[in-house]
Amino acid sequence: MIERINAKKILLVDNEPDNTSVFSIALEDEGFRVDAFTDPVLALSNFRADFYALLILDINMPTMNGYELYREIRKVDKKVKACFLTASELYKEGLKVPPAHILDDVKCFIPNTLTLEDIVRKVKREIQ
Repeated sequence: MIERINAKKILLVDNEPDNTSVFSIALEDEGFRVDAFTDPVLALSNFRADFYALLILDINMPTMNGYELYREIRKVDKKVKACFLTASELYKEGLKVPPAHILDDVKCFIPNTLTLEDIVRKVKREIQ
């Protein structure tokens, strides 16, 4: 099986610098390359099509929430996969927020209450 060039690249966007640092370190320790941003608008302006295997987006961010950022990124790259970070145990309720067609292909939600090991495991499953 031929591995895609972007198979190990992740775009992480979370407005909490501590989260981006901790998640980046954990993912990089597992061999992933992580581009982390705390500003969704800056992340969008730096996004490149066919570059990332996975987006990890916080749902609740100022200026642009994770759903809005995903919608804008999909205008540039329709094939990119995404997981949404959420602090809420009721994260599936977030599915009601955006128009349904925005999340038709998204099944990955990561409660940030998971251990780092569980988050890394979930990311690995999504990329495969």
